[in-house]
Amino acid sequence: MKFETVIGLEVHVQLNTQTKIFCSCATSFGEDPNINVCPTCLGLPGALPVLNREAVKKAISFAKAVDATINQNSIFARKNYFYPDLPKAYQISQFEIPIVEKGKIEIEVCGEKKVIGITRAHLEEDAGKNIHEGEISKVDLNRACTPLLEIVSEPDMSSADEAIAYLKKLHSIVRFIGISDANMQEGSFRCDANVSIRPKGDKKLYTRVEIKNLNSFKFISKAIEYEVERQIEAWEDGVYEREVVQETRLFDTNKGVTRSMRGKEEAADYRYFADPDLLPVFIDEALMQEGMQIKELPDEKKERYVRDFGIKESDAEVLISSLELSEYFEKMLEYGASPKGSVTWLTTELLGRLKGEINIMNCGISSEMLATLVKRISEEKISGKSAKEILDVLVEQKGGDVDHLIVSMGLEQVNDDTMILQVINEVLKSNADKVEEYKSGKDKLFGFFVGQVMKNAKGASPARVNQLLKEKI
Repeated sequence: MKFETVIGLEVHVQLNTQTKIFCSCATSFGEDPNINVCPTCLGLPGALPVLNREAVKKAISFAKAVDATINQNSIFARKNYFYPDLPKAYQISQFEIPIVEKGKIEIEVCGEKKVIGITRAHLEEDAGKNIHEGEISKVDLNRACTPLLEIVSEPDMSSADEAIAYLKKLHSIVRFIGISDANMQEGSFRCDANVSIRPKGDKKLYTRVEIKNLNSFKFISKAIEYEVERQIEAWEDGVYEREVVQETRLFDTNKGVTRSMRGKEEAADYRYFADPDLLPVFIDEALMQEGMQIKELPDEKKERYVRDFGIKESDAEVLISSLELSEYFEKMLEYGASPKGSVTWLTTELLGRLKGEINIMNCGISSEMLATLVKRISEEKISGKSAKEILDVLVEQKGGDVDHLIVSMGLEQVNDDTMILQVINEVLKSNADKVEEYKSGKDKLFGFFVGQVMKNAKGASPARVNQLLKEKI
């Protein structure tokens, strides 16, 4: 029997507001434990929450980016459950009326495009963080009450590859519009994957398993692939109904397997009810307009690069693969480098030299330095070969003055036509027999003449040598 996979994703995006969603504590990451807390985010009796306007604005911006419906009126509810890092024993979230509904994201896998529906995106507060050290567990509540936007997809994905394409597109969108740093290592962008299988052609939705708290594209893919294989094996062995139950599972990154964590709750288990301490949310026209003003989306940027700069679509795809890369590229253009030269020297030459943890943000080579290198090539002050030597030095010493290196390394090209022609004449005169062979049809000898001229005309521009040699011969 052949099966198909059904995947829906719930993504928690930490919004980059300066303060928490219901209090004025800072949202900064990496502080000493339990420093950024107050009676409100600790859930102490008598403390009252006040909604952060900026969080609502960022939710509106996301809705605009994914062509979703914005509910001008929405409400917050209490989602009741106990967990050590949830001080109040309930989470303030949105249930019946979320702020964002019915959006979509287009993905592309193996050349085929597909639209993934977004069911809803709602605002809620984050929980704290449990820290386990041997037999001792500690709780850091700095993260408690940090604003989250939970983005729930339709079950429209049918493979791990589609799920990763969707997540990467979503990750790119929230970063490009500036609502989150989406740092997966810090937990600012994490995912729960709902996975089920069904016989091919069957439209019924079977038992889904939730894989919780995934924060790496690599591990998300591996977790989904393992879970699909586990469910198929259970079906084929006749134990599907006994072994595949609605539950929450965790992914063991060391062994590459999912493990049962707890039974999966339904909405009724959370006993949702409207939070009595928060008024219903009404988005006025001013806030709506503020939120709708978003930065250029990745797909729009890609289209502009191809249209306005004449670069290949595949190169534009690389440039929009990260916010830092696209910003670096655009700064190179501001410093006067050509678009095509910038693409080559950024995506092929510079990135090709950066290894391990070194990237364009910490390599020490600014966009101005690389733009200067590209300009000196187009001005024929240095050859492409010489530019590679200079870039090697820049990478090794983490930056430097390009023009100073050109001089100190003796790489400045000579564009003196009189000198070059003099060398050409000497080469042609001493190789008269080869000149005749060339004229009789042996075109490959042209490379020999170029090599001889470059050998004797130290520092000459290869392009100029080629041009003058063709005219002379």
